[in-house]
Amino acid sequence: MKPATNLETAVNALHAGGVIACPTEAVWGLSCDPDNGEALTHLMRMKARDPAKGVILVAASIKQFQPWLSQLPLALHAPLAASWPGPNTWLVPDNGRSHPLVRGAHQRVALRVTDHPLMKALCEAFGGPLVSTSANRAGEPPAMSSDEIVSIFGQEIAAMVAGELGGNSRPSTIRDLATGQVMRA
Repeated sequence: MKPATNLETAVNALHAGGVIACPTEAVWGLSCDPDNGEALTHLMRMKARDPAKGVILVAASIKQFQPWLSQLPLALHAPLAASWPGPNTWLVPDNGRSHPLVRGAHQRVALRVTDHPLMKALCEAFGGPLVSTSANRAGEPPAMSSDEIVSIFGQEIAAMVAGELGGNSRPSTIRDLATGQVMRA
């Protein structure tokens, strides 16, 4: 693992197909390029995650999600705009833009505009949304420190961005955009 002293190192690792570790709003997370199949496959293997589950994408702004929202009826944009940035993940109908490992076995994709300053800066420097999933093996609690990241993943991580967790005590709420149903509180 190569510790990142700046965003440029992490962004270079992302563009090279690596999986990075970074602090998020509530827990440490793993991120990669959502369009890189090899990076997504590596991420799923690292976490021992069922690929059918899919993963969340985070962005710095709604604008970064326009390719995913391009066919969404305008009436459905209002809940997104009202709740972002913040700890709200929305399940949005997939318009064909999402990689199958991002979507999983679902017809929707999970999207969130982050309010974590470091994650926002990382998405801006990368030039678009990133995968954001908790840093843990399936069934285990998420990492809460950089030391835990090293202990769990070691050399499997291409870079680790130094920083602090946000102030949230729990992961984001997940809602279905079409129905408003809360999937995770």
